[in-house]
Amino acid sequence: MSALVDLLMSVFRQPTVGGVALELASVAAPLWVAALVGLLIGWAWRPRWATAVVGDQDRAPAQLAALPPPPPARAADDSCRKNEAAVVVPRTAMATAPVEEQLAVNTGDFMHLRRLVEEKDGGPQWIHMMEKTLPSMRYQAWRRDPEGGPPQYRSSTIFEDASPEVVRDFFWDDEFRIKNSWDDMLLQHETMEECTRTGTMVVRWVRKFPFFCSNREYIIGRRIWASGKTYYCVTMGVPRPSVPRCNKPRRVDLYYSSWCIRPVESRNGDGSMTACEVLLFHHEDMGIPWEIAKLGVRQGMWGCVKRIEPGLRAYQIARTADEPLSKYAAMAHVNTKFDLDEFITEEDKTEASSTNIVVDEKPKHWTGNIPKALLIGGAVALACTFDHGLLTKAVIFGTARRFAGPARR
Repeated sequence: MSALVDLLMSVFRQPTVGGVALELASVAAPLWVAALVGLLIGWAWRPRWATAVVGDQDRAPAQLAALPPPPPARAADDSCRKNEAAVVVPRTAMATAPVEEQLAVNTGDFMHLRRLVEEKDGGPQWIHMMEKTLPSMRYQAWRRDPEGGPPQYRSSTIFEDASPEVVRDFFWDDEFRIKNSWDDMLLQHETMEECTRTGTMVVRWVRKFPFFCSNREYIIGRRIWASGKTYYCVTMGVPRPSVPRCNKPRRVDLYYSSWCIRPVESRNGDGSMTACEVLLFHHEDMGIPWEIAKLGVRQGMWGCVKRIEPGLRAYQIARTADEPLSKYAAMAHVNTKFDLDEFITEEDKTEASSTNIVVDEKPKHWTGNIPKALLIGGAVALACTFDHGLLTKAVIFGTARRFAGPARR
């Protein structure tokens, strides 16, 4: 005790207020670092006291069943492995065919994506988050918070001088993701199932996460529907009990990331449809507290999105040079064709939209939750030391900027 008193007396003997503040900071810094590291380690191992601080985000399967995402996928039909041409299926046949219902991604999942695109899915309102512009790209993002589920994100990215077909292949091409490193979170990928008649695939991804979390494993079903030059690309987590679970990487069950890719008018003002819009809908439960992810995404996501545009331009150059298509890009050419007019029913015409876009969200003051600030501060300090992946940039760096000062637009 006497040593502590002597230390404090030496601090207050400083001749200036600034000197006192500097000495106090040097004394307190190790204590704060120890507290932050302790909170971080406690959250990573998730004991009961950590659950009380950050909230338990690991939902039971019964709770996940109540979320808005599409219904769980079915087991894939092995008969679809035959090498057949792409099919053109009327709406009635798509809805009733037994083989269709057995696919990992089926018509019900397509209808869900179409309702999201048309803003008729019955979910809560979208909150506008950001709007950014580059010479050859425009980007907007929205977020909404459904009850009992992770935050959902909606974004519109418009690429100038890009065709929907090339953009479709670009997002489907897992080999190019790793080769070009525009998505540097993707560590491994493999095809588990494929249907060359409908283009349905089941793939396994392993994605890189910060050091205090294990990497994440995804079992993803995906399929493309086409109407003219508009493509509905559904990718979602599908259950595969036959694939053993491991502690590392940790399986992510709730995953939804789907796009509508369509031509739009270029901003050069001549009325030409030479630009391409990618309307993305994304949410997942990664096992990270949802509030921490939300704090970082608003400021950090743009840094990740900017990586897509140079990746796409490199992909366009490779296609111009007639480089051979990967098997993933080749599967993107196998689409289920449909007539969009057949899906505009009387129910669609009378269904009220419940997803109106609202004003920009206003960031909450960080002093409202000091324990959360301490936890995130420790995560930022340590994660930035050991990890440089997209998640760190989007969530960790974004969180640091959020707490360091006001957002710049």
